[in-house]
Amino acid sequence: MTEEKAKYEVATKPETTPAMLLNLAIDKGADIEKLSQLMELQIKWEERESRKAYVLAVSKFKADPPDIYKDKINKQFGSKYSSIDALVNPTIPFLSKQGLSHSWDYGTTEGGWPSVTCILSHSCGYSQAVTMSAPPDISGGGSKNPIQQIKSTQTYLKIATFEAVTGLVSKEANLDDDGNASGDNYLDDKQLSTITDFVNAKNVNLPNFLKFMKAESLETILAKDYNKAVSALKAKKEPK
Repeated sequence: MTEEKAKYEVATKPETTPAMLLNLAIDKGADIEKLSQLMELQIKWEERESRKAYVLAVSKFKADPPDIYKDKINKQFGSKYSSIDALVNPTIPFLSKQGLSHSWDYGTTEGGWPSVTCILSHSCGYSQAVTMSAPPDISGGGSKNPIQQIKSTQTYLKIATFEAVTGLVSKEANLDDDGNASGDNYLDDKQLSTITDFVNAKNVNLPNFLKFMKAESLETILAKDYNKAVSALKAKKEPK
């Protein structure tokens, strides 16, 4: 046998796996104890191979990641951040290309804070997760009801855990003065104050009003919809 042929046969020889040994043991009539040991060995081998496939997929994902931009500005702190749409939607196809997918689980801490877990899974079965928690978001001058406070915190935690488990880092984007890369400007402070005064003075059902305005909070009402909001609020009768 030539040296080249010997090398070829070694390279192409299939790896002996615990499953192969298990089948061989069954054929030879091995006892239950021996079969149990081989089954445990097979399980550990599958777990190791699953983790190797996950690590390889993540490595390939990070070698060609999507471009994620900070498309919003936190008006309270003046800091830029990526909205959940700008972060997650562009990333999903890149994850899927490597057999990866994400999901979120929700819960609460012992202190009652909302918690979110982002799970990154590979099609082979292995997964890793990151969990974070934070207090309900009471920003906005009391415009959010308790459910909206929790939802706002969950959205923030979904962004933070997704970034952490994928290892993505957002880039700076060219934002306009209102912090919107898309050109959709929100209410300025004076407009927001006017709307808030109307809401409080007329005892407006806030969830219904926000649904009518297609906004998650008063702060996220678009500036172009300001007149629409004022007209609707003026038309509402004063509470008796």
